[in-house]
Amino acid sequence: MAGKKSRKDAKARKAHKHLPPGPVMVDVAGTRLTGEEKTRLRNPLVGGVILFARNFESRAQLTELTQRIHDARGEPLLIAVDHEGGRVQRFREDGFTPLPPMAALGRVWDRDPLAGMRAATEVGYVLAAELRACGVDMSFTPVLDLDYGVSKVIGDRAFHRDPRVVAMLARALAQGLAQAGMTACGKHFPGHGFVGADSHHEIPVDPRSLERILKEDAAPYEWLGDGVIPSVMPAHVIYPKVDKHPAGFSRRWVQDILRTRLRYDGVVFSDDLTMEGASVAGDILARAEAALDAGCDMVLVCNRPDLADELLARLKVVHEPASVERIRRLMPAFAAPSWDALQAQTRYQHARSIQSEIVSR
Repeated sequence: MAGKKSRKDAKARKAHKHLPPGPVMVDVAGTRLTGEEKTRLRNPLVGGVILFARNFESRAQLTELTQRIHDARGEPLLIAVDHEGGRVQRFREDGFTPLPPMAALGRVWDRDPLAGMRAATEVGYVLAAELRACGVDMSFTPVLDLDYGVSKVIGDRAFHRDPRVVAMLARALAQGLAQAGMTACGKHFPGHGFVGADSHHEIPVDPRSLERILKEDAAPYEWLGDGVIPSVMPAHVIYPKVDKHPAGFSRRWVQDILRTRLRYDGVVFSDDLTMEGASVAGDILARAEAALDAGCDMVLVCNRPDLADELLARLKVVHEPASVERIRRLMPAFAAPSWDALQAQTRYQHARSIQSEIVSR
């Protein structure tokens, strides 16, 4: 029976050998793929999978799960996770290093900017190296929001209040990610830090002018560009002096400002379309269409497999070749060492000791 099932999976993978990544990122329910989930992952509209803490019970199990996800298609799907450090770190046990919140790196910068840069690089390296050793391709990090001291959902996830410091620390963190073969994702464009409302549960409104936002919150995106931050995630925030739509549903923000004015050519992900901040666009189909029409390359549907299936059944879209190529650039450029091989590397050991000093302060 097991051999018959294996032959069936191999036949399915062969049928999808040349299937390019689609514009929808979905999740999975548990620690192992179900038959229904394998079928969903082979839908031509799917381009990636996002993991959560519920998908982790051990490193061995996580590695097996990511291998099964990669094996589901001839061209492996992109596997991502929100693994920033601090309170947003999905995998915390069985050897994973406790990572500091990004605000801790900002405090190191305030004491010694060069030490802050070095610490950010080492944290980025540890973060990426451990994930990649378990088969995860990328993390949705770093947060580029400014810390105005008003947003509880951002809070210590932000590096600093000063956009120049945010840009420098983000550049250093991205360097560490890249050394381990992982790309970075800046979020939440053009900035979520100024508003107190949490877009997971409310619809935040930022009343500031475009000029002020570009000068402050969006400045790191312009300074870093797609060469350093190869993907971006817009905020589910409405900026009424710029557009009536949230940034991720706004052609003004994505096409006119991000793509044209800031000359950004990386991947644009929507934030989770099941969040309350996305509800203004309508049902799940209307939300996905709004995000893709605005210029997003890939939309996320998390924690609602019923809505994911509804979207995959109803969405009619031709994925642009430029979007496909941008998504492909997010895949790791080289193979990662195994977990045991990683532990033996002097580079990893040294990076881990530096970031551990930050956590203990």
